[in-house]
Amino acid sequence: MIPSDLDLLRTPGAPAPLPDGSAAVVAVGGPDLDADANRGELWLVPLDGTDPGTHPGAGAGAARRLTHGHRDTAPQVTPDGRWVVFCRAPLTGGPAQLHVLGLGGGEPVRLTDAPLGVAAPVVSPDGSRVAYVARVPQEGRYLPGGDPAAEAPRHVTTFRYRSDALGFVHDRPLHVHVLTLPDDPGASRALPAAHALTSGEVEVAAPAWLPDGTAIVATSTRHAARERDTRRDAVLVDADPQAGSAPVPLTDADAGSPLQVVAVRPAAGGAGLWLLARDLGPTADDTVAALTGLHRLPTTGTGPSLRPAGPPVRLTDADEVDLAPDVLVPRAGGAVVAVEHRGAVELREVLDDGTLRTLLPAPHVVLGAAAARDGRVVVTAAGPTTSGALLTLDPVAVHADWSAPLRATGRVHAAREITAASPDGYPVHGWVVLPDPVRHPGPHPTLLMVHGGPFAQYTHALFDEAQVLAGAGYAVVLGNPRGSAGYGRAHGRAIRRAFGTVDADDVLALLDAALAEDADVLDPGRVGVLGGSYGGYMAAWLTTRTDRFAAAVVERGFLDPVSFVGSSDIGWWFGLEYLGDPATEPDLVAGQSPMARVGEVRTPTLVVHSEQDWRCPVEQGQRWFVELRRRGVEAELLLFPGEGHELTRSGRPRHRQARFEHLLAWWARHLPVDGAGPAAG
Repeated sequence: MIPSDLDLLRTPGAPAPLPDGSAAVVAVGGPDLDADANRGELWLVPLDGTDPGTHPGAGAGAARRLTHGHRDTAPQVTPDGRWVVFCRAPLTGGPAQLHVLGLGGGEPVRLTDAPLGVAAPVVSPDGSRVAYVARVPQEGRYLPGGDPAAEAPRHVTTFRYRSDALGFVHDRPLHVHVLTLPDDPGASRALPAAHALTSGEVEVAAPAWLPDGTAIVATSTRHAARERDTRRDAVLVDADPQAGSAPVPLTDADAGSPLQVVAVRPAAGGAGLWLLARDLGPTADDTVAALTGLHRLPTTGTGPSLRPAGPPVRLTDADEVDLAPDVLVPRAGGAVVAVEHRGAVELREVLDDGTLRTLLPAPHVVLGAAAARDGRVVVTAAGPTTSGALLTLDPVAVHADWSAPLRATGRVHAAREITAASPDGYPVHGWVVLPDPVRHPGPHPTLLMVHGGPFAQYTHALFDEAQVLAGAGYAVVLGNPRGSAGYGRAHGRAIRRAFGTVDADDVLALLDAALAEDADVLDPGRVGVLGGSYGGYMAAWLTTRTDRFAAAVVERGFLDPVSFVGSSDIGWWFGLEYLGDPATEPDLVAGQSPMARVGEVRTPTLVVHSEQDWRCPVEQGQRWFVELRRRGVEAELLLFPGEGHELTRSGRPRHRQARFEHLLAWWARHLPVDGAGPAAG
């Protein structure tokens, strides 16, 4: 890839199959450099008549675009197959509103006018109503056309008062709303009446209807100790707007439930509930590498009278099986989930007895899944040469793949898996992406890339970061050291209170293994390091340990655990759980802190940060830049206005392009592809 190929990067969301399984609606999003906006379009993809031998190299085929020119997301098809309900935001910016579009054609009709927009629509089982979530601003705040600087001061009394990519949240909590879907949406200009089902300062999110349509299940941090832990309950919400009752806890953190529930769905047939949840232990603070598992909650009663009939029962292994939080599809006799495993996100079915059956194996990276009324599962998934395709199973058939235009450029480079042995013998899994040998015969300068998290994983999926660097002539080494997700809980917990120890050993071992395996095309004397978030931590940390790197890029880095506690939106628990408490364990924390060892750095460093980053606040990057410059180390600071922590994934397209261009210019100066120029000391 080259930076302008961002225009060809298209990723589908979760599919919404028609009830008869004949087709699926899917939102496909990606950057639009000309508009400098992230575009989202709805596509209708036929699912019948596809050759089972079709592979991800196929194009969009018979798929057709339903919408164009906006940011359309989260489609839901009504049970009669007549309408698709979705969220639409203007391409030029602004809040998303609920819209409905006839699958037979026509123009979308707007259904809501929420001041801060809507999200997560779900159609009732009988198709008559739509539930969704919307933020409810405090009186006098976030007024259309108002002056934010003239608002009253914010009175903060909680740890959770802001969030990256959202801003302040304590003064605009998220609540569940419902409206009746008009029989003929285009017949009247009047918007249907919307009713709030929940209210107050405690947020309610992730709604799903019960089968009889009289109540909704959702999640909420409604417990008294919510300021001291990250637990989250499953709750029941009466769907009658006149009921006016508070959400009823189905798991009860006040009564000692250790769960952080991220999704709730009624089991097929209505017998109990499925939960995706992390168990945070008896003290409710065991967050490090807690694996998301599938739980079955037995229930009694129906509708608003539904109540738990016992404690949730975990069906997946708490130490080995980690589930993606946004895939949960109930089916007769079990549920379909997505398992993060060794760089893949595999689709698996969990049966009622806990047995796991693989439906879609590696190297697929599942993005979303849904089931038609007949139980047929429809999946969106990425892979080594695609950022997303739509598939059905039994047998696997690809019905649309929106990466065909990108592959047609000839600038997609396949990654090769490698395994290295760390100094203590521990196996480390990763990949090497090599440049085109015709355009870049080598020997290649090599870049070690480290992911964020740390409890996350690099995957088999096409990755624009590695592709652009390989396209410029760099070999890229990336992998999943200890601390990463996808390899079990022990792997993820190995760096608890030990940042920068075995994880640093692992990434260096992976780099050395790649240099040894490809000694004929890689130049071991010309290497660089880069990473973002936790990867920014690791890039900075490695430059405190060694001078082998010709240069480094430290992006949105976690660089000072002391100031992080008070400045980050997750600082009140993240650093304390992972590294320790600076107030009571100063030596332990300093021993894991790049900032405490900044005087050891001699490596030229480009610091990249976003001005509105509240996950790793901009002060982290600014201070790293200043401390290096004060000590005479070559350092540059690249700041992106208006962007948050997710710049590289969802930032303004021209900012993403400019970032790539700056990175390539930095590496061209310090690790020129032709071999001329400075190398490591």
